[in-house]
Amino acid sequence: MENAGYRSPSGTQWTIAADGHEAVVVEVGGGLRTYRQDGVDHVDGYAEDEICAGSAGQILAPWPNRIRDGAYRFGDRSYQLDLTEPARHNAIHGLVNWGAWQLVEAAPDTVTLGYDLPPTPGYPWALRLRTRWSVGADGLRAEHEVTNLSGEPAPFGFSVHPYLRLPKAAVDEVSMRVPGRNRVLLDSRLLPVAATEVAGTEYDFTEPRVIGAAVLDLAFGDLVRDADGGSSVTLAAPDGSAVHIWADRAFGWWQVFTGDTLTGERYRRSVAVEPMTCPADAFRSGRDLIILEPGQTWRGAWGIRPGG
Repeated sequence: MENAGYRSPSGTQWTIAADGHEAVVVEVGGGLRTYRQDGVDHVDGYAEDEICAGSAGQILAPWPNRIRDGAYRFGDRSYQLDLTEPARHNAIHGLVNWGAWQLVEAAPDTVTLGYDLPPTPGYPWALRLRTRWSVGADGLRAEHEVTNLSGEPAPFGFSVHPYLRLPKAAVDEVSMRVPGRNRVLLDSRLLPVAATEVAGTEYDFTEPRVIGAAVLDLAFGDLVRDADGGSSVTLAAPDGSAVHIWADRAFGWWQVFTGDTLTGERYRRSVAVEPMTCPADAFRSGRDLIILEPGQTWRGAWGIRPGG
């Protein structure tokens, strides 16, 4: 018997489509559930009746990645966040990825969602987030705005967490280019301890190379930027098919995760490629941390472009 009161775990679904490109954006987290071109999936999302797995397609703010012990100082005060990664005693992926976002505007090929983050004891600043998702001949595009509604400066970082997928190639077969000249070294809790250049090492993906058996869950920085200040990552399959993810100058880091801690069919099925404004633990280290002044708006854009 059909349950008339059934509601998808990811809430309301908004489908946008144009020029053979189609994406589904969801209420819970305001993130991306699916993106395909001519029926071919280019992100490894999740079903409408599933809870989002592995942070697939989520928006991560006001910090990406992890904060050690969920504890940090800003100005002359100390703060404690909930430990949302208890096994490693970290606060992970921000505060907006499970909230209910609201529809701001919609058209056949675009949808804009918003979320007002209230102050909490661990992060006592109010932020207004807006994301405009669109599809067209150039692929998928996301444009983000975050405004500090508080009366004092707020620490801030931002990322998104799409998994890129080449349906005809396993992760081990995929060739990847990442324009990062250094990588972050991590401890056993996946927290930064140092950075090192990738040149001459197995982590040098500045020229395309096959991922093979490499286990990756790390951030690349010191980016080789394009003429417009942005950068991009490319995944390519042996048959010549490829998918590109680009980000504008607002993003200075790329996190790459080969899905080794995911279970079942998701294990090493796709590669999470995440544009980030800062590396992990930036609330503590200050590395590329954004300070949003009262009333200030941060803006950033990224997108996915299929192609050979």
